[in-house]
Amino acid sequence: MRSYLDFEKPVAELETKVDELRALAGNGEAVSIGEELGKLQAKAAKALADLYAGLTPWQKIQVARHPQRPHFSDYVRQLVDEFTPLAGDRLFGEDFAIVGGFGRFRGEPICVIGQEKGSDTSSRLHHNFGMARPEGYRKAVRLMELADRFGLPVVSLVDTAGAFPGIDAEERGQAEAIARSTDVSLLLGVPNVAVVVGEGGSGGAIAIAAANKVLMLEHSVYTVASPEASASILWRDSAKAQEAATSMKITAQDLLKFGIIDLIVTEPPGGAHRDPQAAIGAVGEALAKELAGLANLSREQLRQFRADKFLAMGRKLEEKR
Repeated sequence: MRSYLDFEKPVAELETKVDELRALAGNGEAVSIGEELGKLQAKAAKALADLYAGLTPWQKIQVARHPQRPHFSDYVRQLVDEFTPLAGDRLFGEDFAIVGGFGRFRGEPICVIGQEKGSDTSSRLHHNFGMARPEGYRKAVRLMELADRFGLPVVSLVDTAGAFPGIDAEERGQAEAIARSTDVSLLLGVPNVAVVVGEGGSGGAIAIAAANKVLMLEHSVYTVASPEASASILWRDSAKAQEAATSMKITAQDLLKFGIIDLIVTEPPGGAHRDPQAAIGAVGEALAKELAGLANLSREQLRQFRADKFLAMGRKLEEKR
């Protein structure tokens, strides 16, 4: 069953009418409604396209958090063959918020890491809503170092509101674990490509997204902090989250303009949650192209590529001033 966001109500009404006409036609209770049904379907499709062409940053936040949006496990299931997950950080334990392992992408061996939010109440609790503790990032470090040792490209699928802020996480060295994971990402001697497929929240995201190439799905977001948290910090009023979302420039379109990301992957009409298979396929095509473009670079060239990329951030804006 399709779930609609608040701002999608006009589209929901049209699509409900379309479903009602289809049901009548299927029961034989309506005659010659083909033309009317076609017009209504076209009207609903246009309304959807127009709506998604002008989404506000706050609406994009809602789309990025949509419960039916494809998650890490969906991408791995469709894109990666022979996926073998590895568990544990060999220091404390297993963190189910970050999933990672090895498999084959279009016949070639790769390492794939990402946050898994879960798709229902049980799995969301199991994966802690994609918010990792230190052992999750230490597991990511372990996987990246293995990939580096064996010369395998690393793909990161980012989807988290941020690292888990609990006391237990802080006691076990959350900040150090994030910093270490970011450091290892930057120093890899193999190609790494990160894709923000939903939310890219703060250090919890960049810990696995400090890559040669950073891609974003069209309606995903990448933030230094959630709009709710930012509003609480700036105005001590979380109700101003919409204002914060606009001011923070968190959309893929803004971040491409600022040089923070390298490519926007187009989503199906109405967002990735309406056609997960097509959205995942588009990510696969983008990954294949980016990995092929990095394949012939040496270890030192890959490291220098990343250094130049991240050191250049913000400099273009300063030069224009």
